[in-house]
Amino acid sequence: MSAVDIDLFKPELVFFDFEAKDRAEFFQKLAVELSTRGYIKDTWLDAIVQREREYPTGLACQAMSVAIPHTDPEHLQKPYIAVIKPQHPITFEAMAHMGDDVSAELIVNLGLLAHADEQVAVLQALMGMFMDEAASREILEQTTPEGMVEVMCRRCQA
Repeated sequence: MSAVDIDLFKPELVFFDFEAKDRAEFFQKLAVELSTRGYIKDTWLDAIVQREREYPTGLACQAMSVAIPHTDPEHLQKPYIAVIKPQHPITFEAMAHMGDDVSAELIVNLGLLAHADEQVAVLQALMGMFMDEAASREILEQTTPEGMVEVMCRRCQA
């Protein structure tokens, strides 16, 4: 999975027990976290909400359900990958509007400055990792930001 730049995973961008009652509140709270750390521009929130509406990112895998929201590079200050394990699953529409809504247990927000082809390669690499039951189990077992970064980096290189 060499398509993923593992340097983009950082402990400061791993959030556990992230509290949000729905997707809208999730994006609002994540915007605060990312803005405070200098990763996004003021346009990010509206852009990611709009993109998620048009191109939903929920993915129901066998081992866990995830969402991989992202938006266009012009809404970013610098590249990042944020990993969020919400306090309670957050409902996302199924990717490509196919199937039922997904109760995401893990959300990986991509802030990539890459071209569309590179972004697709990263999405495919992450989806492959989430479809691997052992990888999914190991990811869900993590309790520290450092542990999550280590597992995500190692699994992305596998």
